[in-house]
Amino acid sequence: MMKTRTAVSWVASIALALAADLAAETPRGSAVADVGGRKVTIDYGRPSLKGRDLDVLLKELPPDRMWRAGENQVTTLTTSGDVTVAGRMVPAGKYSVYVHAPQGGEWSLVLNKDLGIALGKIWDQAPDNLKDEPWPHMGDYEKTVADLEVVRAKMTPAKPASPAELFTISFRPKGDAAELTLAWGDRAWSVDVAPAR
Repeated sequence: MMKTRTAVSWVASIALALAADLAAETPRGSAVADVGGRKVTIDYGRPSLKGRDLDVLLKELPPDRMWRAGENQVTTLTTSGDVTVAGRMVPAGKYSVYVHAPQGGEWSLVLNKDLGIALGKIWDQAPDNLKDEPWPHMGDYEKTVADLEVVRAKMTPAKPASPAELFTISFRPKGDAAELTLAWGDRAWSVDVAPAR
């Protein structure tokens, strides 16, 4: 009975979080890079700190410590050709993007073949215009889609030049490669994306 109550409580929490997110009308952002002639694009939601502390927000992550790398609809990375992320092969295609943020240790960028689940399947009160929109796996990543991972690459922590109120993903050219950076608040994490040889 306790497990049932916990599951119901978890689903209710997700529904409330979704409702709050939708009400906030989080802006979408995109980052684009030319990586050795391959176009790499990331599409993502841009949550705002709104005076909140990043460490407090991180405490709200599910037990698997997987973060959806943005807000609302699933964050995606699309590449027109084969690339590498931190030296690991990523074939041309479209992938969902997550961040593994352990309580201790290095953070990792995660690319997955699963492109999310329709919001209407996890929230019966989803607005009509969002019912079919793909949502990331929150709280069930390890149980449902972990086996579809393509890459889990460690990121290098850094300090941004100035604090980022809005979560920001960007590329910086690095020869025929690019440095992919995720920044929020007073923190940033980077990983190299290069053309596959």
